[in-house]
Amino acid sequence: MTEHTTIRYRVENDAAWITLNRPHNRNALTAELVNELHQLLGSAEEDSSIRGIVITGAGPAFCSGADLKSPPGSTVDGSQSVPYGDVLKRIMDCSKPVIVAINGSAAAGGLGLIGAADIVISVENAHFSFSEVRVGVIPAVIAVVCLPKIGPHVAMKLFLTGERFTSEQAVEYGLVHRVVPQEQLVSAVNSELDAIKLGGPNAIKECKRLVRQVPTWSRDEGLVRTQQWSTEIFQSDEAAEGIAAFIEKRNASWIKE
Repeated sequence: MTEHTTIRYRVENDAAWITLNRPHNRNALTAELVNELHQLLGSAEEDSSIRGIVITGAGPAFCSGADLKSPPGSTVDGSQSVPYGDVLKRIMDCSKPVIVAINGSAAAGGLGLIGAADIVISVENAHFSFSEVRVGVIPAVIAVVCLPKIGPHVAMKLFLTGERFTSEQAVEYGLVHRVVPQEQLVSAVNSELDAIKLGGPNAIKECKRLVRQVPTWSRDEGLVRTQQWSTEIFQSDEAAEGIAAFIEKRNASWIKE
């Protein structure tokens, strides 16, 4: 395990586990933590042995949002820190699936990590809130990643009131995929990772791009671009191996025995 000041990092079963490690402050986002998170996400993406990335929290909470005493974007050791939006972009643009394992309640900026993630699993006793208005600010940056999931109708009410909602409501709103008991969180994440590892690494990367890009195109543009995209993928070496493995009734080369 590599030690960092505000984050724990370990690699296990072909996955990088990134744990926000400020439990005394409900894993609030400081400039230092955001810097480390940005760097570790990059390191995990560059590691060819890693097939998935998991972000979770230490202690009873997942993330309470920005630390108001040292918020993301402030200086660290005299240098400007990484903007929080760069972290969210790195998650969304990452070539590998990013799973958020919500170990406890989340608020404000903490919901940005949830909105940017590809797969989200929450413990059943977690609560959430876009609480920014209650301290006189707005959920500006995180709206970019949360609005596409929850839509303007739900967002308007949650943003204006700052009210809490449950993990079951988070599923209904589109922020969370699954809710599990606390003791099943790790096994639930591992089951998702196992499913991901059955897919070709390049196909996984391209699926992430597909989901992000198709909604930004018109219907006609999308049909043209995706036809070209599909042709390119079918002509790839990975597709050739996957199709051959299917025909020969064997595991593809990327699946470990």
